[in-house]
Amino acid sequence: MTQFLGACNKRLPAMIDDIRLLVECESPSDDAEALARSADLVARVGRARLGSDPDRVACDGRDHLVWRLGRGPRRVLLLGHHDTVWPMGTLERLPFSAEGAVLRGPGCFDMKTGIIQIFHALQVLTDADGPPAVDGVTVLITADEEIGSPSSRGLIEQEADGCSAALVLESAGPGGALKAERKGVSLYRVRVTGRAAHAGLEPENGVNAGVELAHQILAIAALNDPVSGTTVTPTASHAGTTTNTVPAEAYIAVDVRASSEAEQQRVDRALRALRPTLKGASLSIAGGPNRPPLTHVQSDDLAALARSLAPFCGIPALRTVSVGGGSDGNFTAGIGIPTLDGLGAVGDGAHADHEQVHTEHLASRTALLALMTRSLLRPSAVAPEEMRDARP
Repeated sequence: MTQFLGACNKRLPAMIDDIRLLVECESPSDDAEALARSADLVARVGRARLGSDPDRVACDGRDHLVWRLGRGPRRVLLLGHHDTVWPMGTLERLPFSAEGAVLRGPGCFDMKTGIIQIFHALQVLTDADGPPAVDGVTVLITADEEIGSPSSRGLIEQEADGCSAALVLESAGPGGALKAERKGVSLYRVRVTGRAAHAGLEPENGVNAGVELAHQILAIAALNDPVSGTTVTPTASHAGTTTNTVPAEAYIAVDVRASSEAEQQRVDRALRALRPTLKGASLSIAGGPNRPPLTHVQSDDLAALARSLAPFCGIPALRTVSVGGGSDGNFTAGIGIPTLDGLGAVGDGAHADHEQVHTEHLASRTALLALMTRSLLRPSAVAPEEMRDARP
């Protein structure tokens, strides 16, 4: 099995070239034209590596890319996204660079390197065992993960349905750890309606939506539960129109992270039970659970498989971590598909100016993906003693 690591090492220059192509094609989630250019490029790079064009699934003006390779009896979903949080023009300030063992550029770590790992891992499998080696693989690259996957969730769940596993190429945790658990995510907008009045002449005739919002922020923050790890965080807010007007409207966005669906539902009920404290004020609550949790129940067996294969990829120890951030792996786990996340780049700085990929891990992580995919599609291709009793 060590042949895969050697093959991936030989491919390292080509992988870095492909990563450069994707990073230098900016793709902010809210820019339809930029996303279209990026989808064209991802399709072109994927065609060069996989030998086939993807299906382009248009949803709400975005193109999601799907490669369905063969019709094997066992199916494995390899999942990623090409949109980023970085606005157009970021490259002027943070250009792509590859110096020493560090690769930098907006979106390199989250998660354009993971896309390239998918393409090259599958090409390594094909080179080693011929086209049947990837028979049963579905590759799905979406275009709206960074904004909650509003148009791709249904497609993700559709493509995952019936798969034996979903392998998510989001960036790794600290030190290359795999992400075995992710909190569920709920997103809300609490709106307060009051009554405007002149702040100097007759403030007593108004109902101050800003003051009401302050009461609600304290009530919302009180829903945190440190024991269960649930966080309820008031975030972006706004109140009023002019400095001399009692605010008639105000709102607060609320970010909720929870390790169980029961906790998501507890917070949901509590938010919907909020009541105004000022006479004449009213509240409306929009939003709800966005992503279900990914728990160890869905990831344990795949993590065991990864650990059993890691030594053959030059990875001496492979840890797993639980993280608060959500991903599209939450959706596959939510419909009961075994899911392992964080198989992508090792590095640092997701969503930050120092975003970077540590290229000395790139070949080994790609080899691990290739071996996991091979083992899941054809368990008999790996000797039992090499599996070390892992049960995919």
